[in-house]
Amino acid sequence: MNFHVMTLFPDMINNAMGESITGRAIKAGYINVDAVDIRDFATNKHSRADDYPYGGGAGMVMQAEPVYLCYRHICNNIKKSQPVQDNIIHKTPGIRVIYLTPQGKAFTQELAAEYSKEDDLVFLCGHYEGIDERVTEEIVTDYISIGDYVLTGGELPALVMMDAISRLVPGVLNNCISAQTESFSGNLLEYPQYTRPAVWRGKEVPPVLLSGNHKKLAEWYREQSVIKTALLRPDLLEGAELTQPERELADEITGNRS
Repeated sequence: MNFHVMTLFPDMINNAMGESITGRAIKAGYINVDAVDIRDFATNKHSRADDYPYGGGAGMVMQAEPVYLCYRHICNNIKKSQPVQDNIIHKTPGIRVIYLTPQGKAFTQELAAEYSKEDDLVFLCGHYEGIDERVTEEIVTDYISIGDYVLTGGELPALVMMDAISRLVPGVLNNCISAQTESFSGNLLEYPQYTRPAVWRGKEVPPVLLSGNHKKLAEWYREQSVIKTALLRPDLLEGAELTQPERELADEITGNRS
């Protein structure tokens, strides 16, 4: 998986992705991160990539040309055998460009799984009051939001998405089962987790976890996932495939809360 990030702050991307699981995945070659500074493609002597908005208003707007030149540079690196023509402005076939914006579609685990199957993903990180609409119309394929709130820029949402997507790339997680049983798998939240000591400040680990009985463990994991989802995210249950006893258990919990 190759992540290409169009940003004004490449160090922010490189530093964060270079840590922990994603950092190890980069070193192992499972993922690659290419953070490209949009300012490098500015055509003025001060390398400014923003200007005042037409029509007035507060703040600045990122200019179309540096963003487009940055995009074209990335596309040429991806498709070296078929370089993008300088005089044509259009989306490059086969390359998904994700614009991080509160106006976009909500990012979900399902989308993360979809994106993890791509060879290359391009992230466009806005700043200030946004990006000149003309260039986003021409190059963006996916408008994505990580929540109904406004941040100072698109770098944090890009990092959130890259982290979630990376975990689903084969080889990134040491235990491939983790991605199959964690929260949102099958529209259920993950069951509770415990580690040593078996008794902590008077609170004991559930005995079934010490039993070694794999059948009972699997049943307990499933039951606890249903319970936790009913307690914390009952909205997810509508899309979950539950047995009749599981549905009755969930209804009992959600009914007690109403």
